[in-house]
Amino acid sequence: MPRPSWDEYFIEITKLVATRSTCLRRKVGAIFVRDRRILATGYNGAPKGLRHCEEIGCLRERLKIPSGERHELCRGVHAEQNAIVQAATSGVNLEGATLYSTTHPCILCSKLVINARAKKVIYLEGYPDQLAKEMLDEAGIVVERFDSG
Repeated sequence: MPRPSWDEYFIEITKLVATRSTCLRRKVGAIFVRDRRILATGYNGAPKGLRHCEEIGCLRERLKIPSGERHELCRGVHAEQNAIVQAATSGVNLEGATLYSTTHPCILCSKLVINARAKKVIYLEGYPDQLAKEMLDEAGIVVERFDSG
């Protein structure tokens, strides 16, 4: 088995992080990396100390909210948000980092990634959010879909 590239290595770790997710709709993992070092990780789920959707059900499913809409009607914190919070509470600067994510960031997460001064996003799956794509592009953040070959 050939040695994985750095992108393959970090994408595989991101997929493992996503397995901790408690979201019933979409399990997302995110990691920030700089100089081949993991700075922070995050997965989507309820805020610390609150009951998870696995326990009480999905509000978005009950309300029949389509993917990519009405982000505020969700108990979960997105994976990218949790990774940024982890970095902030640990005093880790994300400037110049690459975000690896199992899903393209939504507009809410894209704005945070821009303000965290990340330089690149590498993701596995697309997400229906054109404004997120436009803002990341306007901010000069390189965005690439990971190609597993």
